[in-house]
Amino acid sequence: MKLRLQFAAAILTAGALALPMGSQAQNPMPKPERVQFAKGTSSKAIKGTLKGDQSRTFLVNLRAGQKMTVKLVSNNASANFNVTGPGAMEAMFIGSVSGNEFVDTIPSSGDYKIDLFLMRNAARRNESVSFTITIGATG
Repeated sequence: MKLRLQFAAAILTAGALALPMGSQAQNPMPKPERVQFAKGTSSKAIKGTLKGDQSRTFLVNLRAGQKMTVKLVSNNASANFNVTGPGAMEAMFIGSVSGNEFVDTIPSSGDYKIDLFLMRNAARRNESVSFTITIGATG
């Protein structure tokens, strides 16, 4: 009897582990896209669309002292982006608070992450957005 209970518990545990875990299993975090500028240019415009809880993540490698610019143009006011510095736990720019354009001198060298997304209210309504995000660096 004890062996049957252990076997049943093992089967239930294996079955539970095989089930998807909420939206994370359905919409895993997107793989970051490396942004590189064409020879002789200092910016890159990326066009695309997002729907619902989709997001895009861009990485750009910069040197301390460079001036970074990010500008978002979209057909949905709920589209936003955040900028996070290398190794940081918090964003240095939050688009929903500061707007659709970021301009700043980079304090440290490394990969800067730009997360593009729809605000939760729009994502829950499964809204879509067409966007152009322009990422640049000078200096």
